[in-house]
Amino acid sequence: MVRVSSRKIGCRAYAAMRRRRVSETPDIIIGVDAGTSVMKAVAFLLDGTQIATSSVENSYAIGSDGAATQPMGRTWEDCAKAISGLADKISNFANRTAAVAVTGQGDGTWMLNKDNVPFTDAWLWLDARAAQTVETLADGDRERLRFESTGTGLNTCQQGTQLAHMERFHPEMIEQAAISFHCKDWLYYCMTGVIATDPSEASFTFGNFRTRQYNDDVIAALGLSNRRYLLPDILDGSQTTHALTENAAKMCGLHGGTPVSLGYVDMIMTALGAGIFTGESDVACSTLGSTGVHMKAVKASDVVLGQDHTGYVLCLPHEDIVAQTQTNMAATLNLDWVLEVGAGVAAEFGAKPTHKEMLERLNSWIKQSSPCSLLYHPYISDAGERGPFLNADARAAFNGLSANHSYPDMVRAVVEGLAMAARDCYEAMGDLPREVRITGGAGRSDELRRILSSSLKAPIRISSRDEAGAAAAAMMAAVAIGAFDDMEACINEWVTPLLGVPDPVDNEMIKKYDQLYSAYKSCRQGMGPTWTKMASIRRATKEQ
Repeated sequence: MVRVSSRKIGCRAYAAMRRRRVSETPDIIIGVDAGTSVMKAVAFLLDGTQIATSSVENSYAIGSDGAATQPMGRTWEDCAKAISGLADKISNFANRTAAVAVTGQGDGTWMLNKDNVPFTDAWLWLDARAAQTVETLADGDRERLRFESTGTGLNTCQQGTQLAHMERFHPEMIEQAAISFHCKDWLYYCMTGVIATDPSEASFTFGNFRTRQYNDDVIAALGLSNRRYLLPDILDGSQTTHALTENAAKMCGLHGGTPVSLGYVDMIMTALGAGIFTGESDVACSTLGSTGVHMKAVKASDVVLGQDHTGYVLCLPHEDIVAQTQTNMAATLNLDWVLEVGAGVAAEFGAKPTHKEMLERLNSWIKQSSPCSLLYHPYISDAGERGPFLNADARAAFNGLSANHSYPDMVRAVVEGLAMAARDCYEAMGDLPREVRITGGAGRSDELRRILSSSLKAPIRISSRDEAGAAAAAMMAAVAIGAFDDMEACINEWVTPLLGVPDPVDNEMIKKYDQLYSAYKSCRQGMGPTWTKMASIRRATKEQ
């Protein structure tokens, strides 16, 4: 077992690497983004220009008991295959590669035994088996202390709760474990043979976001003091790299000894690549994908911790700056649903439009409808909601429907519901942000951005960066090998120039959406008993 050292590969090592490869100057950094269903390897020039992408589809298994697992060996093979796939697109690939960086899906539990070999499939962030343990821990007398240290609410997706669940219900499994990784940590180990994790996942799961270190009181609150040995050492990939092993190099089509950087968790990497921190104060980033992720870049001392014990606090690779985060369980899943309903009805009459064709009508349908004529709560997920409140029984609903409403009105209401949910999240973190940068496919809609901007009372900017997560990981490697003096210098070249012009704010629309948000919030706060009753009815119906 190799634990981390304090060795840093910086300017001198980078220069030496360049001298060794006299046939080609290393001018490429590879950023790996290990998603739940897609593994991507993206090649960037040292100035941040994206030049090639290689991807491999991966999959996971769902069990009837709430399990969601992924074979660890296959995940590494997919990673190596994605990296080596770049050789088909880039001439002299190995010689030109200056460094590799890896980020990946957050939370989950990826374990090795005493021989440093996986002995079970990884528990993913989607795994729900720890639900009972989450309820028990949430009622514990040390829960507030844990929350104030991590800034993160308890959830079944987290490694801390999953290990606590194993400790209670699967002791035979946890007894075999010698180390517990997250996904990117496992891939870093496969590449370098070094056992480590990063400050972001370490602190929001087991530590303190202010110190970026483990906290023994937090570990005790999870009932895992006797498993402290499972936690890897912490390193910052913008300061430290380790060498690609010869075996891993053969699989990836690279040279042994190539510097490898361990990135932060994918949520924070995506936000960094999209512009959450470019030197200005009070800037936020929202990712409108299947889920909604809403993040504010603040000083650690300015974090606002609510009484509902929800959200995350994620360290950025910049001293004393963190991203306070709230996440909606479902964002564009709501939009997918309402568009699929429309397409399904059309199919009854002979021709079902594709999802792409339906999306192309989105701006038109929004323009055809009136703002604030319907109220929609976007809790379409069967798992309920987790931000800024936690309720597994929460479900989506329209409010205010009448015979005068049309399908475009429903589509617009769903989009407005996404904007209301984003505001709900940001208000839970303090004042609304001064400016919001957005990522995710939904951000391509002009009308959606206008609604979001008016709801948040802030201008919206989008980045032209295609692969923000992989780019941010690559940025960390660029700093670590000395291509840039620090993260700020790299951000100035890789991120800031790609930010578009802010969309103007519509002051008249702000007034309307203030009123809609008041109705949204009061309705949401009063729906608890109804959600509970409906959940009871669903369970009874299912049992019949």
